Amino acid sequence: MHFRGFGKTGWQVSALGFGCMRLPTLGSSPMGADIREDEAIRMIRHAIDRGVNYVDTAYPYHGGNSERVLGKALENGYRERVKLATKSPVWMIQAPADFDRFLDEQLEKLQVRCIDCYLLHGLGRDRWENVVLKHGLLQRAEAARADGRIRHIGFSFHDRADAFQLIVDGYDGWEFCQVQYNYVDVQNQAGTAGVKYAASKGLAVIAMEPLLGGKLARLPEDVGRVFDATGVRRPWPEWALQWLWNQPEVSLVLSGMSTFEQVEANLAAAERSGVGLLRDEELRAFEQVRGKLAGLQTIPCTRCGYCLPCPSGVDIPRNFEIYNDSHIYNDPTGCRMSYRVYGKFFGSQVLAGACIQCGACEEKCPQSIPISEWMPKVHALLGEGMDR
Repeated sequence: MHFRGFGKTGWQVSALGFGCMRLPTLGSSPMGADIREDEAIRMIRHAIDRGVNYVDTAYPYHGGNSERVLGKALENGYRERVKLATKSPVWMIQAPADFDRFLDEQLEKLQVRCIDCYLLHGLGRDRWENVVLKHGLLQRAEAARADGRIRHIGFSFHDRADAFQLIVDGYDGWEFCQVQYNYVDVQNQAGTAGVKYAASKGLAVIAMEPLLGGKLARLPEDVGRVFDATGVRRPWPEWALQWLWNQPEVSLVLSGMSTFEQVEANLAAAERSGVGLLRDEELRAFEQVRGKLAGLQTIPCTRCGYCLPCPSGVDIPRNFEIYNDSHIYNDPTGCRMSYRVYGKFFGSQVLAGACIQCGACEEKCPQSIPISEWMPKVHALLGEGMDR
């Protein structure tokens, strides 16, 4: 295993972290509550035995069961070998005391007295201003650090780049952040600029969704051939991982793994990782793949955000992004799940189904997209079954 610096902490963390959001399940839902416990524990412990020293979970993962299963996996001496991370369900907090109530519940489920890395989960501008600051959650987190229940304070992020810088600059005590980042999302959410900014402020940067929910592991054949044409024999998922590990600002790549084979493949890739190892020809291939994927979009949205704010609160670019992904990667089922999760995280008002066809956005769209016509189509595909 290769190890990398983790911001101000002085830690050396494994290049690969184990994300416990996509553990193997007994049913058809890849993130359902019915975790195959024996197999999940075998996978987590195998990764730790091979050098992984960072494991990540969260309050809602697998219907609340991920923390419980991870707690079991860390028995028999495994807890002492890792940095343990979980997240406060910020969207569920309605009063300051809720922070401590959830934290104490998580400690019990994980069967630990202290959590190494505690994140405020899924922050954006609204939650930052109307939950974190309103309810004094940073002060609550500091008190939990003082009494030994947590060791380090960070946040995970899902919003626009301007909100990311606002949050990074809004608290001097951040030690790490977790952002959606991959070779497609260079200008989406925090993006490359946000990653570099956070690192310049001394924060460790954790890259989540390195395979864009698995989509970059199953590229359209003509797109994937761009990588093959370089002459470098590397599985498509590893191309995505190595792009991240090539960057010095990335402290750790967090991967959610559902099978033992995925664990083995990612461990092998991590052993080949390093900063600055990719040749110019390989880096150009990422640009070509990114361009080809953009060309496959059904809706020509550039995610510029000029259409926002929507009077009804709809996140127009994000809805178009999920819809386009369903066609680019031929993955309507996975994208329906992403659509539902997004609505659960940020409220149903952000989804296409909340559009009232007022037309205010269309006057501002540089691409002249007939947004009011597209929104019902987006919801019809992605929201299938939600309204029944």
